[in-house]
Amino acid sequence: MIVDKLELEILFIPSNFAYVNAIEVFSVTGDFFIDTEFKQNISYQILETVHRINVGGSKLTPFNDTLWRTWIPDEDFLVLKSAARIATTFDPPNYQLGGATKESAPDNVYMTAQQMNIANGSLNFLFNITWDFPVKSEDTMHFVRLHFCDIVSVALNTLYFNVYINGVMAYKDFDLSVLGFHKLASPYYIDFVVRNAKDSGFIRISVGPSDLSNTFRKNAILNGVEIMKMVGFVGPRKRSEKKNMWVFAGLVLGVVLALGLVFLAFLAIHKWWKRKLKPGRAKSAGWTSLRVHGGGSSQGTCLDSPGPYGYYGMKIPFSDLQSATKNFDKNLVIGSGGFGTVYKGVLKDNIKVAVKRGMPGSRQGLPEFQTEVTFLSKIRHHHLVSLVGYCEEQNEMILVYEYVEKGPLRQHLFGSNLPPLSWKQRLEICIGAARGLHYLHTGSAQGIIHRDIKSTNILLDENYVAKVADFGLSKSGPCLNETHVSTGVKGSFGYLDPEYFRRQQLTDKSDVYSFGVVLFEVLCARPAIDPLRTGDLVNLAEWAMEWHKKGQIEQIVDPRLVGQIKSSSLKIFGETAEKCLGDYGVDRPTMGDVLWNLENAYQLQISESQRETRGMSNVTSNDARAPEDVPLSWAGVDRDSDHGASDISTSRVFSQLITNEGR
Repeated sequence: MIVDKLELEILFIPSNFAYVNAIEVFSVTGDFFIDTEFKQNISYQILETVHRINVGGSKLTPFNDTLWRTWIPDEDFLVLKSAARIATTFDPPNYQLGGATKESAPDNVYMTAQQMNIANGSLNFLFNITWDFPVKSEDTMHFVRLHFCDIVSVALNTLYFNVYINGVMAYKDFDLSVLGFHKLASPYYIDFVVRNAKDSGFIRISVGPSDLSNTFRKNAILNGVEIMKMVGFVGPRKRSEKKNMWVFAGLVLGVVLALGLVFLAFLAIHKWWKRKLKPGRAKSAGWTSLRVHGGGSSQGTCLDSPGPYGYYGMKIPFSDLQSATKNFDKNLVIGSGGFGTVYKGVLKDNIKVAVKRGMPGSRQGLPEFQTEVTFLSKIRHHHLVSLVGYCEEQNEMILVYEYVEKGPLRQHLFGSNLPPLSWKQRLEICIGAARGLHYLHTGSAQGIIHRDIKSTNILLDENYVAKVADFGLSKSGPCLNETHVSTGVKGSFGYLDPEYFRRQQLTDKSDVYSFGVVLFEVLCARPAIDPLRTGDLVNLAEWAMEWHKKGQIEQIVDPRLVGQIKSSSLKIFGETAEKCLGDYGVDRPTMGDVLWNLENAYQLQISESQRETRGMSNVTSNDARAPEDVPLSWAGVDRDSDHGASDISTSRVFSQLITNEGR
């Protein structure tokens, strides 16, 4: 157990005599055990080690462990040895602040693992790796800690898998890229409290492939296992009949006294309430007002204006969220990430919501929770996912968003069996996302920098309208007299602005770079990083830029779009993406410029399609120029001058450019 006092006192009360051979006290970090209501106040429990396993590795003695622990190999516990294959690395773990430490487990535990034994070229991925760990056959609570370190992937965001305990899914779509702070080989652990059913005789742990993984990259890993018996949760001891009689008598007397006190208290409260209650008092909405942090006032700002999804900026009772998600039913899980698990739910009045529940013990959860509440309670836009409310009761951190029916853009581009998006749909989605980002950058004096733009953070509603999501890494933009925000590098590999990475200076042009990668994802239907390819083919941005420089961008278009894209539309779209990926922020367009050009590409696509439908062959209007004459509007170009768009400036496509409300 954990002792958080200045002195440790150990008291022996012998029945005849007592003795002790040795006492060991170790110094550990304060977060060695994270207490939550789900973990039954672990730091104050007496834990008896049952198993400590170095999965995929050899035996480790106390000489290899900072806390003098012994770790044994996992071979004897594997249910089917042929299902697993050992993975090892000679590089030390990449420890991150807030993740696992050398006290959590020795380096050697994180440098070895078992992974799925998949033969080259095999498509038979429908199996798990399973271990059975013997425990005493009694109804007992066990503390289970699973250790993970991604030493098998060659790139981030390629390893997704599921974790099962006793045949029940304990973690769905486990993504070590997010949990490992966007770095490979970054140690991480998750904790569970498990009740061992009577007569089972073991705790079964399994890992298996996730549906989110690409067909040819499915895998699952496990690095270490710790199982400890929670001694304090053993059933109560038998008492003598005499003692039970006195206990019963005491209970009866206590109940009588308690009922008397409750009756007197009820009378007093009833009189007080009749005096205080005023006629016509407004009924409570059920949610208490949100205090927006960082609003420049120590009192905060109360936002209670009703929006399309109820009273936004308000607290939601935990009981309402339990009801909305059927007590967080695993069948309602629609996603997971570093913060926690996302459930589909239905609030009162049949409002569909996505409920993101912070994972117990998540060391990165609190900053992300505070960031999302702070930013999303202040902003609302048609192309940004709306925050419906939040909950911070009972040690919970829960964010509630509007439910976006069709999920991430990424799954509509590749890696699923969903019908392909048309070019017109893809342009509309890119325009919508650009509008949302433009609003973020310009909607306030400082603006907001998203910092994690990628195809998984652009969601599509039932009408394929794009909504930018996940503001956990967002930062306020620079002040008026500043050019950038100095901050540690955060983001996703493959989308990260190289200038931001080199200089650790964040600007809104960092979002522009990430959005440029998304544009090429939309055009090519390829992931930002594809580890199955070699050389320059791995990184989508570099590969697409090479083809664009050669003037052959049509060669890398998604084959499903062949024959759909008009050359003038493709030219503007490709040049827009290329400008977004400039090495230096000053060379990149603003999101307003990107939006303008995407709308131009959309208008050209629609106009040419309409002309072809009407059978027109010789059109000389400005919007029908040859591709080389189509203008681009970058920073410093006067959009009001005659650049060939004047005749379509009043169309519905350009409504956001000519009305203040649209921005």
